[in-house]
This record gives sequence, structure tokens and C-alpha cells, in this order.
Amino acid sequence: MGMVWASSARSKSLLSHMKAALETGEISVYNDLMNEARKHAIEGLVHHAEKMGANAVVGVRLGSTQIMPGNAEVFAYGTAVIVE
Repeated sequence: MGMVWASSARSKSLLSHMKAALETGEISVYNDLMNEARKHAIEGLVHHAEKMGANAVVGVRLGSTQIMPGNAEVFAYGTAVIVE
């Protein structure tokens, strides 16, 4: 069918950044940010594939980038196919 893609840009509030500065070890505020962005990017990828008439996406890849401190974009892409 063809290539499909989606992205999700997210940010946290100033209060969340202050909370993160106080955490040691794994920083849950940023984990939550990335998990939310990943979820929305995958949902967008599925939506794009369904609009093309596909019922599956293969070869899915995810990537991320920092737009600015405390902001992140997650992108997802793959190939939309029909699986019988």
C-alpha cells in the first residue's frame, strides 16, 4: 500500500520541570512525557494506515528528538499493508 507516518510533539509545564530537577535516578516526569508522545504517534500511524485502507503496518520504526529543553517529538513510520 505505502509508507505511513505520524508524529507527536509534547511538553511539560514549568512546575513539572521543577519536580524533575528534584528527582534522582529515573525521572518519571520525562518518562511520562515520552510514553504519552509515543502513544499518540502510534495512534496517528494506525489512523493514517486505516485511511489508506490498510489493516496492518509492518516495519514500524520510532524515533525521537528534543525540540527544546523539556519538549519532545516522537515520530513513527512504517509500511501500510493488507493482511489476509
